[in-house]
Amino acid sequence: MIPPRKAIEYERFEFKKWEHFNAETIVETPVSLTVNGQVWITFMCTPLHLEELAVGFLYNEGIVKSMDEVVDVRVCEHGDNVDVWLNFSAEQPTNWRRTSGCTGGVTAVDLLAKPNVDFSADKFKVQPEAVMEMVDKLFESQELYRDTGGVHTSALSDGEKVVLAADDIGRHNTLDKIAGMCLMNNVWPEHRMLITTGRISSEMLQKAAQMNVSILISRTSPSSLSIEMAQRYGITLIGYARKHRFNVYSNGERVGL
Repeated sequence: MIPPRKAIEYERFEFKKWEHFNAETIVETPVSLTVNGQVWITFMCTPLHLEELAVGFLYNEGIVKSMDEVVDVRVCEHGDNVDVWLNFSAEQPTNWRRTSGCTGGVTAVDLLAKPNVDFSADKFKVQPEAVMEMVDKLFESQELYRDTGGVHTSALSDGEKVVLAADDIGRHNTLDKIAGMCLMNNVWPEHRMLITTGRISSEMLQKAAQMNVSILISRTSPSSLSIEMAQRYGITLIGYARKHRFNVYSNGERVGL
């Protein structure tokens, strides 16, 4: 198996002198996804929770709906391929599109089409203080970031606590990993809030919608398309969340606006 971190050495120039350091950096590696014996795509990812990444990706792409459709999922001996066997003949999409995700994400989902979800009856509400508290809890879960830096973290919350968290060099991969964790462990909170360190682009918004997340929070900015999508879907979209402030871009009634 491939480790998620790697020992490195580097030199720093500061205050007119050089200093040598030993450290660790996050690993980025290609991992292919094989479905029913056919290679579909290659993830550029951090080699953690690879089975969850594969299953979550297929869920967020609308290929599988539950673990009842998954016969087997396993990472190969060398850690560079995940085999997924389904109980039906899944047709590989022919129109993969490269997304704006870091490390080159891909999707076959029409990001301009509304997913088969409806948040109009969602009564999930939180106080503004709970949003900022969840940002603190996200920081607490970033063990790999504290060791290496350069990694995104996303966390799924029920509004009171962090239920699941995932790390990856690609922000979109963290949401696929969380979806896979939910499916493989049959953990689906009734109320779902996602907090992420990554920028909210259209594919991030689509994945959150596919996971029936009604409140999506980022440490950084949303894109124009993600704001438009959140408004159409009925998702509360929050950006630039810090310990003492945040911006609301859509459906602010869930946070007391």
